[in-house]
Amino acid sequence: MTDPTCITDHPESYRELSPAALPHLQAGASPLQPEVARAWALVLEARGIPCHLEPCGWGYRLLVPIADQTRGIEELRIYQAENRNWPPPAPPSQTLAENTLTTLSVLGLLAIFHNLTYLYPAIDWIALGNAHAGKILSGQWWRLVTALTLHADGQHLLGNLLIGGVLIVRLCRQFGSGLGWLLLLLSGLLGNFCNALIQPSYHQAVGASTAVFGALGVFAGLNLVRARANWWKPGLLSLAAALALLGLLGSGGERTDLGAHLFGFLVGLPLGAAAALGLKAHSRPPATTNAFLAVAATLLPLLAWISALGAK
Repeated sequence: MTDPTCITDHPESYRELSPAALPHLQAGASPLQPEVARAWALVLEARGIPCHLEPCGWGYRLLVPIADQTRGIEELRIYQAENRNWPPPAPPSQTLAENTLTTLSVLGLLAIFHNLTYLYPAIDWIALGNAHAGKILSGQWWRLVTALTLHADGQHLLGNLLIGGVLIVRLCRQFGSGLGWLLLLLSGLLGNFCNALIQPSYHQAVGASTAVFGALGVFAGLNLVRARANWWKPGLLSLAAALALLGLLGSGGERTDLGAHLFGFLVGLPLGAAAALGLKAHSRPPATTNAFLAVAATLLPLLAWISALGAK
């Protein structure tokens, strides 16, 4: 198939603004690519320079009055200089880690531990590990962590696994298992600590939901940082969505600890933002660092329960 011939019905006073005269704007000869030709025509028209696009081959020729040739070239040079690196390159793809099975296995261990607390009734696990505000503030730090591993009944456990499972899987795929679980534990234990500060000394609570809402906060903080150039758009939308979910899932029911849910979310916000800033262009820490964080996330609840059983 041959190229169509150029149309030459433009006024005689118009001449082509040849790409050969603009090596700093576009390499190669006429015709101009359609998107380039249209953009240049808009620039010239905005600057009050008449122009005419003439279909030629598989592109266009840009024609301007002979008297405006020099000014047209200068205006296009300025336009190109101001938009040299626009649009900016897309950010590196944030690939997700393939660790869903590992994360679900850890969640399965939480369910197994819940069953073990019923198989060994000689130990009052709830009394030993719940988030008792007065005892936490008296120095029993382990309750901040052990309370996250305890649940009042099977329905309580199932609710956290179903709702939190989706968030936790996504969190660990985003940051890697090590950093993901460590962020989850930190948001949960710090949320429990903040809650203990405002509750009466006799207040007690159990459940992983503080950490689940911490995961919500981590995602909100992450998105706020990633959208910091236009934080009022996706950043605030993400924050509003997280708050809406907090209100929907975390504020109803007579057994719901609203304070723990709220503080888990609020603590998760700076944790997510700090993780995003620390990782910068990378989606996850290096493998060795993530492995170290995974060990830390594993040892923390183990050390907490050892301390709890030792203080019995």
